[in-house]
Parts: sequence; structure tokens; C-alpha cells
Amino acid sequence: MAIEKFSINVSDEALADLSRRLDATRWPDEIENTGWEGGTNLAYMKSLTDYWRNGYDWRRQESALNSLPHYRIALDGLNIHFLHQRGKGPKPLPLIMSHGWPGSFVEMVKVLARLTDPAAHGASAEDAFDVVIPSLPGYGFSDHPRERGMNPTKIAALWADLMTKLGYQRFGAQGGDWGSAISSALGLAHAERMIGVHLNYIAGRFLLGGTLNQPQQDAVAKQYLSELRGWWDSEGGYNHQQATKPQTLSYGLNDSPVGLAAWIIEKFQTWSDCGGDLERVLTRDELLTNVMIYWVTQSIRSSTQLYYESRERPLRLSPENRVKPPVAVAAFPREIPLPPRALAERGYNIVRWTVMPKGGHFAAMEQPELLASDIREFFRPLR
Repeated sequence: MAIEKFSINVSDEALADLSRRLDATRWPDEIENTGWEGGTNLAYMKSLTDYWRNGYDWRRQESALNSLPHYRIALDGLNIHFLHQRGKGPKPLPLIMSHGWPGSFVEMVKVLARLTDPAAHGASAEDAFDVVIPSLPGYGFSDHPRERGMNPTKIAALWADLMTKLGYQRFGAQGGDWGSAISSALGLAHAERMIGVHLNYIAGRFLLGGTLNQPQQDAVAKQYLSELRGWWDSEGGYNHQQATKPQTLSYGLNDSPVGLAAWIIEKFQTWSDCGGDLERVLTRDELLTNVMIYWVTQSIRSSTQLYYESRERPLRLSPENRVKPPVAVAAFPREIPLPPRALAERGYNIVRWTVMPKGGHFAAMEQPELLASDIREFFRPLR
């Protein structure tokens, strides 16, 4: 198919079914006074679900999202959804931004105008970008892959094809979470087309042979590996489940909206820089709109499949297999443990490393101005 305009239009029947399921929720019990220690807090979920049922307005959110330029295109047999907003400036630089899990394209909405129309946000029109934000295969309004093998390297090839079809021969890439893996894969396999790569996350496994089961390392890697193992021991259960048995997980999450929300919201609570109060940095509407993208498209199973595929073929970086285009890293303080720069430089041509004053894993949602400013500053000398 050619590039076609797209708009979100969830049926009334789907929304009525959601309301019915919310009303019929069978709540678990909970050990008192445990907060979020054992997972998503029961009192919070009951409060959020009450708002979801009685206060949240999907049609209002749908209308706001539809004010953005949505498109779909067939790439290698899959219809891929994407936003494509052209910049307001003398020479906008093309930039493809990739989201991660449990996010969606809505993660990037707050940075979109800051990058495409910087003059309206107190910056220079000279720093404008043409921004492309695809939904990953199996996420949101992109098709679900029907065959095995949809890993970050494969997605990077799709993105390179997408940018060609949009008329961009050279472009920049940006991403966190899975978006960092995809942007890194673009820098590896399509280096000649990359103006630069901006990351707000680097998975340590990229630099450790794809596994945490490493023999003795030098001092830099050894200290980081110890920190990373500690994080995985306390927070990595979701990853192991999704990387080994995603299908089993999907039956409950695809059937229960509260179950789905609890699985997703816990990560926003744990990984954001919120000081224990998630709604200090993200509104209920923002949180629920992201959950709704998963619910209305029934994409939780297909999204978690990416973990399964990447376990078999993890991205591996080394001095011999290095991302050679210029790379910037925005290091947010409440991010999942990042490798130290000395270790990251073994796999990346890092020319900029910015320690941010605040923010966590969902940087584009939590701190859009900080992220947009760092992206503008990194690409400015590369134009």
C-alpha cells in the first residue's frame, strides 16, 4: 500500500465492552501496608480504575491524538502506523524516534512540537526537525508480526525503508528502552545513512555479550555488572517472563483491562523519577491513554514477543562491532542502570554525554523539555 492517512476510531462497542469489564473486576487481596513493594498497589489501582470508569474521557484523548498527522504504510508485508510532522524552520533535519515497552507512540507526543517547531518553545527555528514516530511492529496501530524474527535489527531495516519512502536518504535516530536498541541497530547496519544517534538509555547487555552471566571483567565492567545484576534480581521478573513465556502471560492481560493496566502502570511507578508519587510527573490521563493503546489494539501479546525474539538474537556491541556515527547519551538519574561512559564507549562513538538533573526511564513523557533541548544541541553541529 502507498502511504495513507490514518485516524484512530475506536468503536462504541469496544468502549462499552471495556466499561463492562472494568465493572466486573475481581480484585485480589493484599498484605496491608506493603505499598508498592510487592507490585502494583491495590488502593491505587482501585482509585485509578474508578477514574478510568467514571472520569476518563477516551473520546477527548482520541480527538487530541487525531489532531496529529497519522499515517500507515506497508513495509515487508506489515502495515506500520507512524506520525510524520514536518518542521518549521529553514532546513529541518529528519529524525526517526522509536518508543519502547510498556510505552507507545504517545510517549513522544510532548516532545513532538518542541522538535518540529522549536521557535514556538523558546528555541531557534534553525534547530527544527522533520519528526517520524512509528509504532513498533506488534505495538499500537501497527500490524502484529505473523512470523518469528521481529527483533531490533529487523525493525531497524524497516525504519530505514520507511525513511527512504518518505524521501530521507540521511537522517538521525533517537530512542530509549527498545528504541535505543533499534536506534543502535540503525547505527550498526545503516551507518552511512545516519547523521547521528541520540539515546536516553543503553542496555548493558548490548556491551556484555548479550548476557549477564559474564566471567571476571575489568574493574569498570565488574562494578557495573554487579549493579546491573542487583537491579535485575529485584526488578527483572517482567523481562524473564516476557522473554520466555509471553504467550502464557497474554491470556490474562488481554482479557482483563485492570490486569493489563496493573502490569504496565507498575513499570511507570518504578522506573519514573516520581519519588513514590507517580502522578507528580504523569497525569492519570497520560497513563491511561498509553494503557488504552494496548487495550483497544489487543497488542500486549505481540508487544511482549519482542523480548522473546531478542533473547534469541540479542544486540551485541564491541570495539569490533561498534556504532560509528556520532552518538549522544542523555543520562537521566532515575533511569534503569546505565553503563558508565568508559564501558559504553567500547560499543559507541560517543561525542556527547549529558547528566540530566531529573527524570527517569520515560524521559519523553516525564521531562520533554530537557530531552528535546539535548536532542537539539546534539544535532546542531551535525546539520
